[in-house]
Amino acid sequence: MIRFEQVSKVYPDGTRAVDDLSFEVAEGELVTLVGPSGCGKTTTMMMVNRLIEPTSGRVLVDGEDIATLDPVKLRRRIGYVIQQVGLFPHRTILDNTATVPALIGWKRPKARARAAELLDLVGLDPATYGPRYPAQLSGGQRQRVGVARALAADPPVLLMDEPFGAVDPVVRERLQNEFLGLQATVRKTVLLVTHDIEEAVRMGDRMAVYGSGRIEQFDTPASVLGAPATPYVAQFVGADRGLKRLSVTTVEPDDLEQPPVVRLDEPTGAAASRLRGEEARWAVVLNEGGELHGWVGADELSLAGAGSVADLARRMEAWVPLGAPLKQAFSEMLQYDAGWVAVVDGARFLGVLTPAKLHEALRRSVDADALGVGRGEVDFDSVADA
Repeated sequence: MIRFEQVSKVYPDGTRAVDDLSFEVAEGELVTLVGPSGCGKTTTMMMVNRLIEPTSGRVLVDGEDIATLDPVKLRRRIGYVIQQVGLFPHRTILDNTATVPALIGWKRPKARARAAELLDLVGLDPATYGPRYPAQLSGGQRQRVGVARALAADPPVLLMDEPFGAVDPVVRERLQNEFLGLQATVRKTVLLVTHDIEEAVRMGDRMAVYGSGRIEQFDTPASVLGAPATPYVAQFVGADRGLKRLSVTTVEPDDLEQPPVVRLDEPTGAAASRLRGEEARWAVVLNEGGELHGWVGADELSLAGAGSVADLARRMEAWVPLGAPLKQAFSEMLQYDAGWVAVVDGARFLGVLTPAKLHEALRRSVDADALGVGRGEVDFDSVADA
């Protein structure tokens, strides 16, 4: 969808902002451009909508050389989200959101209907927020409006320049989650500029790590963290890149252990006897449908009189869905001081992830990338000996 062919940007004073850049962004892919200030990442992004013109080389969008296109018409085909949002202070939120559809000739009712649809999509009730003005919204809400406005004319390409940098860390993480959920639905081709390696890792399908005007590595976040291409990339992503990799390595079925399981309606005596035979200190409690209910200790079962497991079962606090990042599982362990986390698919219990299995999953992921194979194909002995 977006292709750079040997693109350079040299300013009159000799500053080479971008030097012989070649890369491609696939349709529906979210690519993060990350690097220190002045490395050329924003210049790269702004050449896509011709806010900056390249000195040499070609930029193509959907197969067309954008140098041959009218820049105003080109920009109306490309969504643009910036850090400070840039809403018109004198226009309502609904009219702000309808700006681009109106510019490209949509009738007012159609443009406003599309704006209302997009506001709802980003979690802002159009009946409540549509009549308001930007000054009446929080920073996070204005940022959502900026995203809605960029999507209003249904552009195939979305450019985002530090889109979440102007809000506090809690709101920032929530906005990142909301955008990733939105992207899963709309599947736009996105270039997102950031100086934050954590954000680049979390958001990108692939990431471009910039040095001075050049891309030092262009790969998946997992590969960049697991196998930095150059000493510069290794230094940039940080010595804690193993911890960062937890964010992009997911919990898979092969990572799980199978603990003892008891049922809610099972008599306490029978459950206690079974756990003694297995020399288990605790068991996961499931309902009759095999769904996770909680957990129970073996000592409690042994000391209980007549009754069922349901009388003793405790709530399961530490759990994650299948496919969650290992970082989320690790956070649950720390938050609840738990020696394991339950893993579910919907409500159905699949197994537990222990610290040892979490570490093994991370090592398998690193080795799998290095060998170019799936995690399940990595021999455990090679991981254990690493």
